Amino acid sequence: MTDAIKIDVWSDIACPWCYIGKRNLENGLAATAGDDDAPVVEIEYHSFELSPDTPEDFDGGEVDYLSQHKGISPESAREMLDRVTGVAADAGLTYRFDLLKHTNTVKAHELLHFAKENGRQLELAEILMSAYFLEGKHVGRDEDLVQLAVEAGLDEDAARDALASQRYRAAVRADQAQAQQFGITGVPFFVIDGKYGVSGAQPVEAFTQIARQVWGERREASATADA
Repeated sequence: MTDAIKIDVWSDIACPWCYIGKRNLENGLAATAGDDDAPVVEIEYHSFELSPDTPEDFDGGEVDYLSQHKGISPESAREMLDRVTGVAADAGLTYRFDLLKHTNTVKAHELLHFAKENGRQLELAEILMSAYFLEGKHVGRDEDLVQLAVEAGLDEDAARDALASQRYRAAVRADQAQAQQFGITGVPFFVIDGKYGVSGAQPVEAFTQIARQVWGERREASATADA
């Protein structure tokens, strides 16, 4: 039996293109499900902070943040948000920047490592991004994150302890160090099978194509080894 394709994804909860890329990846892989020999894929998310200096509670909206912290004019910021909202809609995501609560994401990344250890990372990644971009929920405070962890099927007390102890902070930093080693400067960034790097929120078809390509390479390698 051919081993699963490993897809490592560097992303940030507060990155609008990361959620789009996540959904396009999922839809791209879903398009292969009907293949006679459908690719088997394992996905793992890795930590990347776009703005590690962001406070836990930012006083203002997304336009305020982009203009105050990124030096972008309010007009340009609104145009950027309108554009990404349109691209998100094409991916089936209804972004609500009017509700969004800008916050520091390091605790959310710690929680994702806790979820990975407990087999619920994919579920939590979806819940965190939906909470941030679609529902206007806070993803930077311990108690808010604990409730989102419960939604993902994680134990409430264990999630609270994971955040209070900061024992997953080292794992977050290790992901970030690995991103530096790979030369990753922006997210989303996908590493396919440890050898192909894909940058940005690629269209659905691109993910379908590379999954089939890599699976075909796996089949050929397996057949050669068995010969």
